[in-house]
This record gives sequence, C-alpha cells and structure tokens, in this order.
Amino acid sequence: MILKEITSYLESLAPLPLQESYDNSGLIVGSADMEIKAALISLDCTPEIVAEAKRKGCNLIIAHHPIVFSGLKKLNGKNYIERTVIAAIKNDIAIYAIHTNLDNVHIGVNQKIANRLGLQSTRVLQPKKGLLSKLVVFVPASHAEELKNKLFEAGAGQIGNYDECSFSLNGTGSFRASENTTPYVGEKGKRHIENEVRIECVVPNWLQSKVVNAMKSVHPYEEVAYDFYSIENEHPQIGAGMIGELPMTMKAIDFLHLVKEQMKADGIRYTHIHKKEVKTIAVCGGSGSFLLNDAIASQADVFVTADFKYHQFFDADGRIIIADIGHFESEQFTIELISDWLAKKFATFATHLTETVTNPVRYL
Repeated sequence: MILKEITSYLESLAPLPLQESYDNSGLIVGSADMEIKAALISLDCTPEIVAEAKRKGCNLIIAHHPIVFSGLKKLNGKNYIERTVIAAIKNDIAIYAIHTNLDNVHIGVNQKIANRLGLQSTRVLQPKKGLLSKLVVFVPASHAEELKNKLFEAGAGQIGNYDECSFSLNGTGSFRASENTTPYVGEKGKRHIENEVRIECVVPNWLQSKVVNAMKSVHPYEEVAYDFYSIENEHPQIGAGMIGELPMTMKAIDFLHLVKEQMKADGIRYTHIHKKEVKTIAVCGGSGSFLLNDAIASQADVFVTADFKYHQFFDADGRIIIADIGHFESEQFTIELISDWLAKKFATFATHLTETVTNPVRYL
C-alpha cells in the first residue's frame, strides 16, 4: 500500500477541513508516497508506541491524538514529543493523526460510544454551521440530467440521510460569443437565446473544487455560468457529541454500571442521581464539558463524557446526570473504529491494534 491511498480513504470519511482550528490532524511524520507494509493503530503516539510498531513490522502509526499540536522548534529529545518524532524518523515510521475531524463526523468517535452503549436513533448533539454552500448552475436542457449525475457523483446534493437532492427550474438564457470563442451553440457576434435549466444543490465547502471540476467535465459551454452561495444551515451529520435513546428505560444506577462495564472504565465520577430512570443519553468522547448546556437543552437524562472540573459538576444543577468516565476510557475504542474502516476497504492490508496502554492516569 502507498500511504496516500490509506490517508485519502480515511479523509474521505473524516475530511481534514472538519478538524478544529487548534488541531493538527493529518500526516505528521513521513512521505505520502511511502510504501506501507502494515499499520499500528493507537489512541496516542509515544516512544513506546513507536517501539511496538517496529517490533510488529509496522511502518505506519495511525493515532487519534496528534503527537505534535504546535510547532517544534528543536528536536533534541528533551520531552516525550521530541523523542517520539526522533524515534519515528530514525526507524522510517510514518505517523498520521485523525483527531477532531473524526470526532466531528456522525460515523466517528461518538457513534462508536453510542454503539457500545446500545443507543438508538442517534443524532449529532451540536451540529456545526457554515459548512455548506448552495451551488446554482445553468445548463442547456439537453445536458441537465448528465450534469446532475456528475454533481451527485462528486458529493453534491446530500442532505442528512438523503442524497441526489436538487431543485431544477426551466428558463431562458442569453449570451453573445466574441470572436475568440468556440461556442457550443449560437454564432459569434450574435446574441443567442437558449432553453436552459437552473440546477440548485447543496455542496459541502470542502468538496467545492471537486464538484466544480466534475461540473466542468460534462458541461458543454466554454464558460460555465455558476454561483456558490454561503448558507447558515446546520450540517446534520457534522458536529460535536451525539445523543440517542436506550432501547428501554433503565434505572439510573443500572445504566451507570452498564457504562462502566461497556466502556471498561476503572471508575465513574458522577453527579447526584436526581431521577430514578433514564432513557435519553448524550455522549462525547474526550473533553466534553463544553456541551453540557446542549445536552441539557436536548433533554438528555445522562451526559457521558470526560474531563469535567470540580466546579463544573455543580452546573448539572439537578437537570442532568453527568457521568465522567475518563478521557482515555471514553476514546479507547476509537482504534477499533479505524481498524474496521481499513479492513472493510483494504481487505489484505495488515493492521494491528496497539497492546500498549498509553493512559497516563492511574487509579488505586
């Protein structure tokens, strides 16, 4: 396998533009043209992970957390970050991170948690805005269907669980070709009137270039008349956290025991159990305290996440049960998710789940 084949596939599922501004997902060490023998998948990347990759014959590490968040000014091994990067370079091991972009897609980290807890009818807890544009393009009626098919193939026209969504309106277009053109219809120097179709469809911003190239590849005109309009609609499948329903109502304490068992947590910090039974559950892998108000507004009974500070527990205020299971514990099954994706796409490519526990937190 060539590394860019692997990363391109992962980025088709969790596009890099969906990562948060502070993040550093993507290829951190190595060349996109490297030939990859096998991959080790881990939550974190440490010198111990690099050593494990070397032992197992893996020259690619796919980690959820980036080993480098901000720029490195020196590489002299004074901390674990520098030691990890040095070890990877010495052993010709590539490091790739798939972090908040994987958090933000509806098939990512939070859906994995929801699956382990048996949640149904899941939806994104805090959908993101500003990720969509409306494409409007004008095309001769004879080419309208072919153009729509090409747009859909490139990823345009998806709204939630529906695809190939568009709106068409028949009308009349006019143009006059100059002497330096080769018009598809009409004569140079004369105004031409053509029956055209106005096609509208939604396009994710990160796919604009791909969609435009697809559009131009089949549009008969030399100069294609099209516009992109920014829209403020929420993207229903992109955003932070997830919320869903248990198959049946459970006693609150029984649900917390279920969480501890299914998430393999050594302990759970939780707020006062103000209601005996629960059914609607919000989840967020990693540090999810910023979503507390969203979980409350969505009428979740329990919010399963990590990294709540002492005073933040007071903010539950008898409106929700906070269940803090630990950062590592909430995200540890992400490596299974990545492995399953790769196995489905590349059946003969060897992937290994790390056996190294990178959780820096210990419990007595």
